[in-house]
Parts: sequence; C-alpha cells; structure tokens
Amino acid sequence: MRIITVSPDRYVDHFSLLRQMHRLRAAVFGERLEWDVSITDAGERDEYDDLDPTYILAVTDSQRVVGCARLLPALGPTMLEQTFPQLLASGSLGAPANVAESSRFCVDTTLAEGRGGGQLHLATLTMFAGIIEWSIANGYDEIVTATDLRFERILNRAGWPMKRLGDPVAIGNTVAVAGTLPADRESFERVCPQGYRSIAAEDHSRQIRSAA
Repeated sequence: MRIITVSPDRYVDHFSLLRQMHRLRAAVFGERLEWDVSITDAGERDEYDDLDPTYILAVTDSQRVVGCARLLPALGPTMLEQTFPQLLASGSLGAPANVAESSRFCVDTTLAEGRGGGQLHLATLTMFAGIIEWSIANGYDEIVTATDLRFERILNRAGWPMKRLGDPVAIGNTVAVAGTLPADRESFERVCPQGYRSIAAEDHSRQIRSAA
C-alpha cells in the first residue's frame, strides 16, 4: 500500500484512481453512513471538488483505492465555513495561510489486508501519515476538519488528537465536531505505520519518469 498525491496537474494521469475515489466516497458516505450527499453514477462529489483540491489516496499494489481525503487551503472557500459554520464557536474560521482543510476522509473498511487485532486499520494510519507528510511538504503546519465523534475517537487512538473549535452539533444522522490537527514531524512519527512509503519517494520517481 502506498500514498499517491493527486494535484490538479495530475488529474488526467490519475483519472481511473479518482473515479475509484468518488465511488468509494459514495459507498462510505452515501450507503454506509447514510449522509445527505449528492451521488450519481460517477460517485459522490460536491462543489468543493470544483476548487482544484489535492487528493490524498491510499492505493494497494493492485491499484485499488482504499482510502482518500481532499485537501484545500483553509483561506477559503472551505467546507467548514460555508457548509458547517455551526461547528465553529465563532461562526468563522479566519485561518492563516499555513492551514489546510481536510474533508471527505474515508477508508474502505472491507479491506481485509492490514486489519490487525485491536489496532487501527493500516489504510487509516497510512492516510494519516500521508496527509501530514503532504501538509509539511507544502508549508502547512495545521489542518482543520469537520468530522464526527466516532472519528474523533479514532484520531485519539492513533495519537493524533484533535483540538475542538466548537461544541459537537447534531447534523442529520450524526453528531459532528470541528477541530484542528497538528501537521508536524512528531505527529507524523506517531501515526506512521511500519513499511510506510514516503510520498517524497513517489514524487521523485515521477520526476525521473518525466525526464526520461
């Protein structure tokens, strides 16, 4: 399993992976969690996918997308401020330039590979490490996100606790909460699973292929 970062200039090259990602999001958010999301034959997507985000994908050696997240500068527009302002104690984010927003995080929990007894799934930890590593590499030292209480507990178990930005609020069929996560070397080392493949190595490999 490895992390692939898909920035706007790589959308075309990774079209098939992004198609898998949208279908995974539909399966997780629409079917399993039963959230009120927009789903078509192409999968789940919303207006924030039109803002040229970078996608972080966990991909198996057989090219199966088993985890994903969407990253955008928190300067805006952001999902937190525009869609879920009720999760912010102040009603606004006011984030500086060194903060990124993570949204639409999900993992394929049906994947048997990487499931250890009593441990978080390998795909989950790989995604956490990939998000932090990408953030550090791109000048972000903090991440803001909206999630639910169940996922907040997963973050705590992983050793990557979230600092709340407001009180939990019932939204649809879940209880949501907003918070910030540190994007630093210490956090990366705590969540990083054994055998993690650095995205720096993946980017270096791409540069070599491009030069060939």
